[in-house]
Amino acid sequence: MKVAILDDYQGVAEQLVDWSKFKNSCEIKIFNQPFENEDHAIENLKSFDALLIMRERTPMTKKLMDGCPNLKFIATSGMRNLGIDLEHAKSKGIIVSGSEGNKNPTAELTWALILGLARNIKQESENMYQGYWQTTIGFELKGKTLGIMGLGKLGSMVAKVGKAFGMEVIAWSENLKMADAEKHGVMAVTKEELFEKSDFLTIHYLLSDRSRNLVKYDDISKMKKTAFIINTSRGPIINEDDLIKALQDEIIAGAGLDVYAIEPLPENHKLRFLPNVLLTPHIGYVTLDNYAKWYNQMAEGLQAFLDGQPLRVLN
Repeated sequence: MKVAILDDYQGVAEQLVDWSKFKNSCEIKIFNQPFENEDHAIENLKSFDALLIMRERTPMTKKLMDGCPNLKFIATSGMRNLGIDLEHAKSKGIIVSGSEGNKNPTAELTWALILGLARNIKQESENMYQGYWQTTIGFELKGKTLGIMGLGKLGSMVAKVGKAFGMEVIAWSENLKMADAEKHGVMAVTKEELFEKSDFLTIHYLLSDRSRNLVKYDDISKMKKTAFIINTSRGPIINEDDLIKALQDEIIAGAGLDVYAIEPLPENHKLRFLPNVLLTPHIGYVTLDNYAKWYNQMAEGLQAFLDGQPLRVLN
């Protein structure tokens, strides 16, 4: 059975799992680099029977699956992967297996971005290497207002830390109930109030047709000029062109971003050249702890599929 491990950007898949146990049943190939486009992916993957994929890096579309006639099994990191057309996979008899990871790494990275923005860590660190000393003035978090868009598992983790810092925490989502907000010691507000009151507004929303472009220029323009917006959820939730314009116009103080409309972010992308942006390369879930869990569970899922007893089937 020909098995491909996709998008192993850091080259760790081989180290985290003992793949030798598959030597008699599988021929395994690891792809470390992202494919140039869908046609390039199909050209490289058309002969494979199974794909082990990292969340939403290479989309498993109808076209890709149709271009891989031998494909029988997909294992993904995470128990939800919006990059997989599950219905089409089911119609083709392709089994999709998930794996359970940790939620906390993304919440932790959110705070790395918030603190980085508040204390100008990017500028001060870069200036230290240039021989300078104390070139900016930061902000304290205590007493500031933390706005959370989406008070689910991740949003509530972020809220808890915000309260520990002594911040006022407010939240909004389309379906947020006041009782759920009160349970976390958070004040439920309207969407407009969220933008108007937040000193730091962080997004923890599931991407869907309804939430795509949920944040536009008009929304950002309601924010304080001293405010920051943070997104560790999914890039398309914010209209990227609108965000760039708002940052260029200095409508807000800055942004901390881990996710983008196009990933990997192109080398010449405008966001890379804005001085008031703190960027990370979608590393919210990228921790050794998470990778070890995911890759081992994907290997477990592959073995279960070979044994005719698939685990954690998503479709």
